[in-house]
Amino acid sequence: METLPLNALRALAVVVREGGVRPAARALDISHSAIARQLAELERWLGVQVLTRAAGKRELSVTQHGRQLAEAMDRSMDTIANVVATIRERRSPFSVSISTTPSFAARWLLPRLPALEHAHPRLEVSIVVDQRLEDARTFGSDLAIRSGDGAWPSIDAQPLMDDVLYPVMSPRLWESSGKPRDVAALRKLRLLHDRDPRASWQRWRERHGPADLDVRSGPRFASSDLLLRAAAQGMGVALAFGRLAADDLASGLLVRPFEERGVALGITYWIATPQGAPLRSAAKTIVTWLMQHVA
Repeated sequence: METLPLNALRALAVVVREGGVRPAARALDISHSAIARQLAELERWLGVQVLTRAAGKRELSVTQHGRQLAEAMDRSMDTIANVVATIRERRSPFSVSISTTPSFAARWLLPRLPALEHAHPRLEVSIVVDQRLEDARTFGSDLAIRSGDGAWPSIDAQPLMDDVLYPVMSPRLWESSGKPRDVAALRKLRLLHDRDPRASWQRWRERHGPADLDVRSGPRFASSDLLLRAAAQGMGVALAFGRLAADDLASGLLVRPFEERGVALGITYWIATPQGAPLRSAAKTIVTWLMQHVA
């Protein structure tokens, strides 16, 4: 750590993220020449190039080594920023930070926070959004809510709730498609895909058919939240996690055309904490409330 050129590494990460030296200089509020000097020092220290410029061209290109370093630096800085934010939020014994994924935060946790605050008005709940489950050695939040099988190294995982997969679509698309009730109608409908492999249409086809359903075509979305938004806009039929789609179904924003058919996933969501680490009193209150709420 004493020899790492941290300022130069940070400059490289910002150059890659911002798409050039000049926009990076503006983002860091330092001169263009200072950025160039840090990058030159970094290349001398490394012994390899991190940026290249083609002959006769002004544009810079990032080398493979440069991109690897920039991505690693970005990940590290994100982790540090989350830990710092969490520590600063712990000024009160009633503050609790919960780490979870963007889709779960927006679709399930956030709509239930008012009920939690009503039941425990002194609590101050902060949400940290992160796709990854923190390394137990740098666990920045009081607790995390994650989906998966619960088998994470150095993590205590307490089962929270199960889930089920089923197709959803907008009411307008459902009506314009003749209000389908038979899964055979899926052959003529556009399928929307979640990049989460657990929510694959192939899984649905194996359980409910139709056997000749084309599960390869159709747009793909990086998160369950985006997938459900696309379905609500009438872009097609989404295979949704029931826990995340429930509020849209209740409000009428989405409909479930094949109500009796689903793919049970078993326990899907877990409360995760560093293995053997004691929970603070406020965090224990959150865990108890979550378990009672889903029960």
